[in-house]
Amino acid sequence: METKLNVDLSKYNVGNYSTGKGIGVNLVWYFVNYFIFRSYLFPIYSLKRFLLRIFGAKLGKGIVIKPGVNIKYPWLLEIDNYVWIGEGVWIDNLSSISIGSNVCISQGAMLLTGNHNYKKVSFDLMPGTIIIQDGVWVGAKSIVCPNVTCKTHSVLSVNSVAVSNLEPYSIYQGNPAIKIRDRIIEN
Repeated sequence: METKLNVDLSKYNVGNYSTGKGIGVNLVWYFVNYFIFRSYLFPIYSLKRFLLRIFGAKLGKGIVIKPGVNIKYPWLLEIDNYVWIGEGVWIDNLSSISIGSNVCISQGAMLLTGNHNYKKVSFDLMPGTIIIQDGVWVGAKSIVCPNVTCKTHSVLSVNSVAVSNLEPYSIYQGNPAIKIRDRIIEN
């Protein structure tokens, strides 16, 4: 007879995970993120780009970051040129996130690089990277999960969940997201 074990969060294990920065930098970023990025009082894009660079983000030009955006660790973030990040986006980057050029991440979308091993009693942390290539559109309230690549010009429709890679020039919908058609871009 099989013995059933229970999850015991007192044994939670992050393994060798580290934010890459000390407690002081993490704490200062927490307040900057809370008062500038998550706030609706500072819609100044140039200030947000400046602060992200100060904290180690690699940024291109023409990046628009709307109010209410939550970024976990800017030093694990790389964004190319002409990217739009909509209101209320959550970039939960426990691991690296790379965003290509001409990408739109619509309001309320979530980029989640962390997961847990539900098979372990200790519910271990399992961080993974996200790569969003050029021309991708992540629809409003959609979720991109760890270890997913949204390939060039793919679309993740409103309120969909990407748990595996999105193929180029394809439109995905649902939970889990499945390909529903090709993306054809007109001139």
